[in-house]
Amino acid sequence: MKKYLLLALLSIFVVAFSASAQQYILSGHVVDQRGAPVSFVSIYIRNTTYGTTSNMQGVYKFSLGAGEYDVIYRYVGYKEQIDHIIITDHDVLHNVQMADEVFQLKKVNIVGKHNRDTAASVIMRKVIAKRKYYLNEVNSYSAAVYVKGMQKLIKAPKKLLDNGVSRVLDLDSNGHGILYQSESISNYNYQRPGKVKEITISSREAGISPTFSYNKASDLQVNFYQNVFTVDGLSSHAFISPVAHNAFSYYRYYLEGATIENGRTIDKIRVSGRGDGEYSFTGYIYIVEGDWRIYSVDLQLTNKVNRLNLVDTMNISQQYVPVQDNIWMPASIQYHYLGDVLGFKFEGYYIGVYNNYKFNVAFPPGYFNGEILRLDTSAHSKDAGYWFKNRPIPLTAEETRDYQKKDSILRLQKTKPYIDSLQKSKNRVLILPYLVFGFTKTDRQSKDSLYVYPFNQTLFYNTVEGLGLNLKARLSHTSEDFKTIGIVPNLRYGFADKLLSANIHSYYFYDPFHEGHLFANFGTDILDLNNVGTRSLYFNTLSTLLSNNNYVKYYRSEFGDVGYMHELANGIIFRGSLGYANRTQLFNNSYAHIFTSKTRHYTSNNPLAPDSVPANDRSILFPQNQALTINTSLKFTFDQQYITRPTGKIYLPSKYPTLTVNYRKAIPGVFGSDADYDFVSADVSQSKIRVGLMGYSSFKLQAGDFLNNKALYFMDYNHFLGNQGTTFDPTYVGSFHFLPFYQFSANSYYLEAHYQHNFAGSILNNIGFLRRLKLEEIIGANYLTERNNKDYREFYVGLQRFIFRVDYGVSYTGNKKYIQGIRIFYGIR
Repeated sequence: MKKYLLLALLSIFVVAFSASAQQYILSGHVVDQRGAPVSFVSIYIRNTTYGTTSNMQGVYKFSLGAGEYDVIYRYVGYKEQIDHIIITDHDVLHNVQMADEVFQLKKVNIVGKHNRDTAASVIMRKVIAKRKYYLNEVNSYSAAVYVKGMQKLIKAPKKLLDNGVSRVLDLDSNGHGILYQSESISNYNYQRPGKVKEITISSREAGISPTFSYNKASDLQVNFYQNVFTVDGLSSHAFISPVAHNAFSYYRYYLEGATIENGRTIDKIRVSGRGDGEYSFTGYIYIVEGDWRIYSVDLQLTNKVNRLNLVDTMNISQQYVPVQDNIWMPASIQYHYLGDVLGFKFEGYYIGVYNNYKFNVAFPPGYFNGEILRLDTSAHSKDAGYWFKNRPIPLTAEETRDYQKKDSILRLQKTKPYIDSLQKSKNRVLILPYLVFGFTKTDRQSKDSLYVYPFNQTLFYNTVEGLGLNLKARLSHTSEDFKTIGIVPNLRYGFADKLLSANIHSYYFYDPFHEGHLFANFGTDILDLNNVGTRSLYFNTLSTLLSNNNYVKYYRSEFGDVGYMHELANGIIFRGSLGYANRTQLFNNSYAHIFTSKTRHYTSNNPLAPDSVPANDRSILFPQNQALTINTSLKFTFDQQYITRPTGKIYLPSKYPTLTVNYRKAIPGVFGSDADYDFVSADVSQSKIRVGLMGYSSFKLQAGDFLNNKALYFMDYNHFLGNQGTTFDPTYVGSFHFLPFYQFSANSYYLEAHYQHNFAGSILNNIGFLRRLKLEEIIGANYLTERNNKDYREFYVGLQRFIFRVDYGVSYTGNKKYIQGIRIFYGIR
């Protein structure tokens, strides 16, 4: 009898346990008082860290166990609503109608000629006083974050819809359609101060990727307690938070009223910018009175006022909720944007939902090792069933149809006939792209590829080789574990000097997670005497034939070298190589031109010969020599952060300078080596150091010396990245505007310094008719001193818009003005 009783009790326990473990769906539709759906309402269980958000049509869903719940519904513009819901043994449908927020006006004192709202000012001063406390309130936490993005076209020019654009973009007859969808689920981990690690468990994308995206949890870490607010890709400058320590210099505040929500008094503050308002938001910020913390924000940036890129308006909405012991954290964050490009009007959003907060997490030692994001190897393999079960925001009917359509297209694209057709189309040679960008051919799996270098690097002219052909291609193979091996064969022939050069460069990328490279090169080539680069074959051909400026000077090398590179530890990369070369001086052999110049003649191929010598000068710059050389370098990137993907590691810019130490030694007497020297150098550099609202700075400092220069030839000197001619390349902060390519090359100690600041429009923005151009103002200076050339200096100012830039500068050698003029850049190097 006891046996049967125990079995009965056990059965009852199992049934009860199973019932309690069973998950049911709480779902519903959220509308306003007029019956219109309310999008992106924050919905969460009271006294928990579990929540969700309604979709664009106001539909929401929860997975909950049996029990009683107080469910809170909250969104800016509506009164917070708390509903008591009981889950028993079935799914529950619970629709919600939200009431408009009603804020009772307080007594407001208007004083001064600027109509300052003193009540709002008093409130905001108290909020700002507690800014640092709330900024540093949480030492560590982890959370599950769901990020959803969508972009759709809402209007398109009718003339373009008939030209295949509608089919390519998958639009309906009215020019409407979803262009892009993405969603991801991540574990987000944070430890003060500023240590982050995000692990993406699942990720999905469909459609044409937009120019900017925020589809990671770290992209949506919006914290208005920070003084400065930045949105990557949206603007070249930052914005001031309405609760920044100096916010009163940028904002005016107006108290719209107060209301009672769940026993708390919530003040509604309208914010607007002072002056032109470029660095400030407009909109509303809601404050918990007494605690003086942010309750929610509803803020806006506009292209007209804030000079945005790509979009016309950007709305930012954020909801804070109490999750533990009076700690408030974001329940959701939303970016919603509108834009118009050439008549194509679009809108989109990114929304992040935060769940399952855990505070004061004891992360293991070394957990925050610089890896800020890791994409799980199976993140992209999740099927539709997984997403249906795990996404907290249900798809709208339109989004569901779009996913289904694009999934069907994706299945079609994986069939053999489609892949063969696509491969044939991709591997076609198109003349215009080939001229500038080259030609790429890949196999079906994109594991093997052939790249043929563009025509503008194939046919060339210079005064040493005359008209020449430079035939160059790259063949590569990538294995299943993403290791890559490649070779670059090169044939070069000059019709004037009748020299054929043939060489092969090869590489093996054996460790994509630690920058593991092996390389080996051998053959003959015609090389630039300045080994850090002067002008490309294309630009040197143009300057030579069009203006009789044969800037680049060449020599011939028969060489062989092997090398190795690897990351020794996070932020420390070692590179070493051993090379042997037989170097021979070359002379001019051809003097062709397109336009005859009576004032300018070709110069000698000896860069140190006076300009007065004839172009056929045969003066000796160096005798034929051999060199066996060891090159080593160590690069230190402090606080190196990176992203780990299944294909390898992606390094991110550091907020600290990078230090590189180099050592180069020529070993005499081995294999007939003539060169004998020891060279050391060190450089410190950093790019895009943000300077508040005034843009960003970049700098580089480098110093070096030859500890031993017993046998040193011109190509062994330390050369600098100079510039001659009107065009220049500003993408590297260590370059000069006017420095000759060869005359300042150093054979002893040297020091060079570079500084540049981009004001990001903060000056020209004050000039009305220039404001709409969104120009960025640039100033900079370059300095070089070495034993033979003391105190070379350059100063310049410039204007930039996207890839286009124009600079005007002046240079000095010692106390004398050297060169001044204009330099331009338009994206081609």
